Amino acid sequence: MTLTMRALLGATAVCALASGAMAQTTITVATVNNGDMVRMQGLMDDFNTKHPDIKVEWVTLEENVLRQNVTTDIATGGGQYDVMTIGTYEVPIWGKQGWLVSLNDLPAEYDVDDLLPAIRGGLTVDGNLMAAPFYGESSMVMYRKDLMEAAGMTMPDAPTWADIEKAAAAMTNKDAEQYGVCLRGKAGWGENMAFLTAMSNSFGARWFDENWVPQFDQPEWKATLDFYLNLMTNYGPPGASNNGFNENLTLFNQGKCGMWIDATVAASFVTGKDSTVADKVGFALAPDNGLGKRGNWLWAWSLAIPTSSKNQEAAKTFIDWATNKDYLALVASKEGWANVPPGTRTSLYSNEEYAKVPFAKMTLDSINSADPTAPTVKPVPYVGVQFVAIPEFQGLGTSVGELFSAALAGQSTGDEALAAAQTLVTDEMTSAGYIK
Repeated sequence: MTLTMRALLGATAVCALASGAMAQTTITVATVNNGDMVRMQGLMDDFNTKHPDIKVEWVTLEENVLRQNVTTDIATGGGQYDVMTIGTYEVPIWGKQGWLVSLNDLPAEYDVDDLLPAIRGGLTVDGNLMAAPFYGESSMVMYRKDLMEAAGMTMPDAPTWADIEKAAAAMTNKDAEQYGVCLRGKAGWGENMAFLTAMSNSFGARWFDENWVPQFDQPEWKATLDFYLNLMTNYGPPGASNNGFNENLTLFNQGKCGMWIDATVAASFVTGKDSTVADKVGFALAPDNGLGKRGNWLWAWSLAIPTSSKNQEAAKTFIDWATNKDYLALVASKEGWANVPPGTRTSLYSNEEYAKVPFAKMTLDSINSADPTAPTVKPVPYVGVQFVAIPEFQGLGTSVGELFSAALAGQSTGDEALAAAQTLVTDEMTSAGYIK
């Protein structure tokens, strides 16, 4: 072999090695179109620099559509997604089915023990962390301090529903498109029923009694729905039956809502650059009725790997990047501490800079006040604050949500919606074998 041929072969080998070294694994990440997830996509230069061998393709969907798509994919083993954005409802159910990859082997510097106990507990199945929390949340009252002051009122740190109704009446001026309160009305188990189920807990209601018999025919649910419909009819915006988290966020940021009771994660957006009322927002705990339960929930949008993924190691690398302490510091350096994904790590709440954020303490207090193992005033056979942790709930919650959304739209009365819900849920739970 001539020297020239050896040189050519050597060069070819070097090129092949270089090509192999830069070969990319492509992973597909399914996520929700919430602000924190959109912000993450804008920070991908950091990930791409650290991991040039992994290419990330995004599928970003509206909340209800995301849930439907990932549920179908994982139940059929479709393998369409390598990383799924799922919540505290899905993780324990799918984990027990063996549909999720354990994350117990994340690097030591990930510091699993730093995760807030309430959040980590909801994502752990039989000692295995089955999803890593991107942000954790409860719910709270966000309100316009200027409108409260103009009405001669003060919002308590721990209001009752009577306080909310009084404030909503005082702040409503429909001629000026100023509505006292904005609440979720869009149908969905994670949309209007997340709000209404949490709200019902504070009214003493429950989805089921100890024998799995539905309770929509009981006075506590009637009190919940009647109060909600009255509040929204008199003091809410038009078309509220179409409004979920994102729609109400837009209304609040446009200055059209006196109050908004929703996810604590919204705090950074209502005080952010896109809000016309950023310097006028106050925060309070979700309301109660003096029965020992507040109308707040507990949730974590988390990243998980389906067992059907063919790129599990690359997916773990992405999840580590997106949910570790360094990512929080990255967001803080680019967007400020107020915009860091909240509610996941103890170290965040002991950070002196984050402690200056006006909603930090209220968020942590709200998260800590929710108890999924004892969500209601009366005994129940289920866990979950704004959901019932059984596989059937996804369908049941959405169906009941459609009935309640129709009542809000004036297509039925509250009593008719409750009667229909009682019949529907009783039939489904009987068919599923819960009711003997």
